[in-house]
Amino acid sequence: MSKQNQASRRRFLQQIGATSILAAASPLSSLAAKEKAEERILHYEKKISSADKIRVGVIGFGIQGHYDLATALQVPGVELAGICDLYTGRLENAKELYGNDLFTTRNYKELLDKSDIDAVIIATTDCWHAHITKDALAKGKAIYCEKPMVYKISEGMGVIEAQKKYGKVLQVGSQRVSSIGLAKAKELLAAGEIGKLNMVNAVYDRQSAIGAWEYTIPDDASAATTDWERFIEVTEKMPYDSKKFFWWRAFKEVGTGVAGDLFIHLLSGTHFMTNSKGPASIYSTGQFSYWKDGRNMPDVMAGVMQYADTPEHPAFQLTLQVNFISGTGGQEEIRLIGSEGVIDVKGNNITVHHSIMPEAPGFGGYDSVFTFSKDMREKMQKEYDAKWTEAQKKRPKKDDIVFKAPQGYSDHLDHFTNFFDSVRTGKPVVEDATFGFRAAAPALACNESFFQKKIIQWDPVNMKLV
Repeated sequence: MSKQNQASRRRFLQQIGATSILAAASPLSSLAAKEKAEERILHYEKKISSADKIRVGVIGFGIQGHYDLATALQVPGVELAGICDLYTGRLENAKELYGNDLFTTRNYKELLDKSDIDAVIIATTDCWHAHITKDALAKGKAIYCEKPMVYKISEGMGVIEAQKKYGKVLQVGSQRVSSIGLAKAKELLAAGEIGKLNMVNAVYDRQSAIGAWEYTIPDDASAATTDWERFIEVTEKMPYDSKKFFWWRAFKEVGTGVAGDLFIHLLSGTHFMTNSKGPASIYSTGQFSYWKDGRNMPDVMAGVMQYADTPEHPAFQLTLQVNFISGTGGQEEIRLIGSEGVIDVKGNNITVHHSIMPEAPGFGGYDSVFTFSKDMREKMQKEYDAKWTEAQKKRPKKDDIVFKAPQGYSDHLDHFTNFFDSVRTGKPVVEDATFGFRAAAPALACNESFFQKKIIQWDPVNMKLV
């Protein structure tokens, strides 16, 4: 480790004893000062302001819409003011959950017209994200838009410009950007804990029909009950297809596949931890391995992205993997690999393992020296021993670090808390439109690469295809 990195690490270890990455922390100074193996458990007790009431509307009340609303309502001072969905059964479900007096509609513009709604959660099919976001901004609503922020790369700058024009809060829904676990990994990386970063391996595998998006389709599904004509207003004209409505992630006409659903999580997490603006080149490949159910987006996909050397981080390579029939049973992990160790990020739990090369160069063992003559071997051995001490020949040892988020911690709740704090105070959100687009564009470029069978060049600073 360089002297600069050593000093950075010492400062980091001293600082975490007195302060936390968020609101409150257990005292860690005794563990930090000794620089030995430790389990850093942050007791998260973030105080949430219940100041001004915020009335929220939901556009898209499917799986994620349900989860988002349930989480949003855990934030003090947040109230539900209306729900929009195209499927009639979900509007019935909304009234069953929240009362018959709840305002419901199949036309999102009617919800946006309501003056008593301050913010909207957009949890629709991907192809509608940008359209509804821009309409909501024009109506003066604060926006929590599910990832990916856009369906097409060409939509990204339009959303960014609309947010700047209307000046309303816009946060993208990749909750890992609010994760205390990823914040800890970010600190450890910046402190030089694993030396110089050179590679990131990111995996998000599943093994179930539901995980592969084969969601249950209701018995009453039809063009009428799903308002199909409205659903395809922003797409190519298509005959009614219940799978494209309820399994939309699997179809490129309306969704963005594993790249938009899962690569985006891995990208947003990686960008947060590394402070990166994004990759310069993107390549992906995939196959239809198991879920041959009419989908036209692959169920196994891998991507390779090259990140340039920048003021924010050294050059590194990112590999992405999604496997929907994984014998592992499913896994999610981001592994940051540096010159002196690895940081394993599994959910909100972090493990650091070190492997540091000795100062002395290699000599002996699986080495060509044994193929030399005896006289040459002995001569070179003496020279090596005279130049390097025994300490310099050995690998330096550093104990592992383990960080665990407290039981019951929710980065989803943290993400919504941060969003509503921004709505109340005007402070910057943790994942604005620019960050959201810089994560979405490389993910969507993976689809472009897969279908076009070519490497995609991307300008992460100016956010445009090259």
